[in-house]
Amino acid sequence: MLSSNLARLGLFVVCVSGIPLLAACGGGDAPAGGGGAPLAVTTVQVAPKSLPFVIETVGRAEGSKEVEVRARVTGILEHQTYNEGQKVKAGQVLFQIEAAPFEIALQHARAALAEEQARNQQARRNAERLSGLAEQNAVSRRVADDALSELESSSAALLAAQANVREAELNLSYTKVVAPISGITGRALRSEGSLLNAGTDSSLLTTLTQADPMWVRFALSESEYAALRSIENVKPESLSVAVLDKNGAPRADHGKLNFAASTMDNSLGTVQMRAEFPNNALAVLPGEYVRVKLTGGAREAITVPQKAVLQSSQGPFVWIVGEDGKAQQRKVKTGAWVGEDWEIHEGLQTGDAVIVDNLLKLKADQQVQAQAATAAAPQTKDASNAPAARATPSARRAG
Repeated sequence: MLSSNLARLGLFVVCVSGIPLLAACGGGDAPAGGGGAPLAVTTVQVAPKSLPFVIETVGRAEGSKEVEVRARVTGILEHQTYNEGQKVKAGQVLFQIEAAPFEIALQHARAALAEEQARNQQARRNAERLSGLAEQNAVSRRVADDALSELESSSAALLAAQANVREAELNLSYTKVVAPISGITGRALRSEGSLLNAGTDSSLLTTLTQADPMWVRFALSESEYAALRSIENVKPESLSVAVLDKNGAPRADHGKLNFAASTMDNSLGTVQMRAEFPNNALAVLPGEYVRVKLTGGAREAITVPQKAVLQSSQGPFVWIVGEDGKAQQRKVKTGAWVGEDWEIHEGLQTGDAVIVDNLLKLKADQQVQAQAATAAAPQTKDASNAPAARATPSARRAG
């Protein structure tokens, strides 16, 4: 038994001592540390190119004119002469207020005017007669002066009577409530038979909105407004403005900027803008939130494919090929998306070779074998139609 145990122990020692030998024999298959072939990558060479100026933002539509239609006299509302929501023309009668009390008031005013006219004629005759008699010393000068003063007082009363007649005529005309502008009527706020009190809340009858042309109010961020002002030989009012639907197709176009604030909102960091555009078919309704697209002019900018931009804890970056053929990280400041590319504001210069593939395999100072990317097929969609988002989408995080 002793000899058998010794035999087993000898076999174990041989097997254990043979492990390094076997490992040494298989060493040819292990990767050599740091001595592998360079990583093959595809690069694009950075160069400035002309980009159309495009900004997309959100705005709110409103009528170019919005007025409140109110009763200007107190009375009973007799008739509503329009259909709610229909188009009306300036001067069209919308409501009829009971006119009889104002017709009676006008008759009283005219009667008072006729009475004052008679008094004035009599005072004029007396003044003329007494003035002649005073020249002949038939009456005292004081009597003639009193007659002249009575004439002047009567003339003043005559003017007041004429003003009362004009006021009565005006109040009577106010019993017909007419549209001050052409536009679309709103909901009637008072029903027939209601008592309207001029100068109070009950005097509000409806609203009227002129939706053609339409206005759209929106705001640009500080950076967007700076980009707008940086375009050479292009004034803001020369930009084209369009309202887009959810698919990016224009709902209303051929708009123009008609207002740009001269100060910046300190609380929001934005500049208020307003555009005007035709809206004859009422494609956009007042109060609606819409997508607004500004286009016009061109600018020079550096862009890289979107897939080349990664994100780290320090912010967005790209991989570039250095002069020694090694991969290097380069921090960048990104702008808006332009088609399939991403605008780069800072971090890249003309001639830099940006790596666009095998990004997750790269390490700093890794030797690479760069190959220039082939020219892409022409885009079927114009880059100017690509949204320039207010908040640029986050870059992909590097693994």
